[in-house]
Amino acid sequence: MMDSMHREVGRQVNGIDMQKMSETLGAINNDPDLATYSFHAENEWIEGARSKTIVHRFNGANEEVEREEPFILHSDMPSMLMGGDSAPNAIVSALHALVSCLSVTIVYNAAARGIAIDKLSIEVDGDVDVHGFLGLSQEVRPGFQDVRVKVDLRTDHPREDVENLIRYSQKVSPILDSLRNRIPVEIELR
Repeated sequence: MMDSMHREVGRQVNGIDMQKMSETLGAINNDPDLATYSFHAENEWIEGARSKTIVHRFNGANEEVEREEPFILHSDMPSMLMGGDSAPNAIVSALHALVSCLSVTIVYNAAARGIAIDKLSIEVDGDVDVHGFLGLSQEVRPGFQDVRVKVDLRTDHPREDVENLIRYSQKVSPILDSLRNRIPVEIELR
């Protein structure tokens, strides 16, 4: 048993430090307040359909973290929707959020299960009817009507293990949960 524990030190699965994962999970189990995170973003309109979102701080694990250099995410609309097509639109950013969240969720949970991944790629398509967004129809919702995700995961583990991993990852993916379930959103005019 001791030899097995020594081999775990410095062991990585899918680029994840398994000792750090174990320590993080243990710390959160011992102090549930460490699991609470609050993320912050500020959006500034630039012109037309262009805007930028600045991400410079978040709270987590009982700390406030301030980035020295903020992340800056740009947004625009396609030219056929009166934009300059200089950056992804918010709908594409939502798809990006979904697949990047699914990716990290799958990788972390595969590592926890000892599943080494040789390749992981995720494709996503989402359908939107702009009648709702443009206010041309009250009967068409402005958001996604349908989203389809295809996961290509290559590993030496049996397909049943991979299917269980994908099912479980769907249950614990924060962005997938946010898209599938109603979350309270408050909008306040300053």
